Amino acid sequence: MSNGFVVRSLDEIKFWSRIMKEHSLFLRLGFRSEDTQLINEANHYYSTFEAIEHRAQAFDVGTDPQVIQRFNVEVHTAASHIWAFKRKILGLILSCQLPGANNFPLLVDHTSREAFYFRNRLEELNAGNLDPLPDAIINENVFFLRIMADHAKFIGHLLDPSERKLVEQAREFSEDFDKLLYQARDLDSMRPESQTAPLLDQFLDQNRVSVQSLRDFKKTARDLIEECRIKSIIHPLLADHVFREAERFLFIIDMFEHTLTGKPVQNMQFD
Repeated sequence: MSNGFVVRSLDEIKFWSRIMKEHSLFLRLGFRSEDTQLINEANHYYSTFEAIEHRAQAFDVGTDPQVIQRFNVEVHTAASHIWAFKRKILGLILSCQLPGANNFPLLVDHTSREAFYFRNRLEELNAGNLDPLPDAIINENVFFLRIMADHAKFIGHLLDPSERKLVEQAREFSEDFDKLLYQARDLDSMRPESQTAPLLDQFLDQNRVSVQSLRDFKKTARDLIEECRIKSIIHPLLADHVFREAERFLFIIDMFEHTLTGKPVQNMQFD
């Protein structure tokens, strides 16, 4: 193990533990007042991932890799548990056991996919079994393109219907990312023959353009929501949450392109 392992592990944990914490809040807000057990469970996971966030801040690049390996195992367990919690909620919704609750089934599935992604990243890091670059480029883009498509759908459904222009923009982004996702899955099914540097470079360039546009749309929506200038039922933290995930995707695209072609990283990383 090396300093690189420590840096990558802490980067994943700092980003995704905050995401998991916020998922707990969003799910709790969607429950009915009588869903006390689910509310308590959501509060438990909020506290769990808030504590993980704080603990991660105490580590740095000089931390013993074995300490980080043990920390990864703890966080992996927490991510596995919140994944199971989210799947339980999804099952309750789809079997009509939570009538009147306000969590979309797709949103719950979306959050569970992110929890599964997080636990798998920690598992791969601890095992030292990271995908080769061509596989990683396709796998990460398939994952994040679907996340971006979901975000566009959620925004469109949570804006007030009277915000016709913004609703239409969200619908257009949803269609754009659905198409990009289909293209990514086609590239996936053509592996390994599709994994040439020119094809992968074009794949990254094309996705970056659309993600940058969606990121800018999310930033505008977030700012308008915070200033109470548009009508919606979008929580301000949710608006910032989806913006940060678009920023994360852009950073990953740039890191892949830097490794693939040597081009400089354009989008800065953040905690």
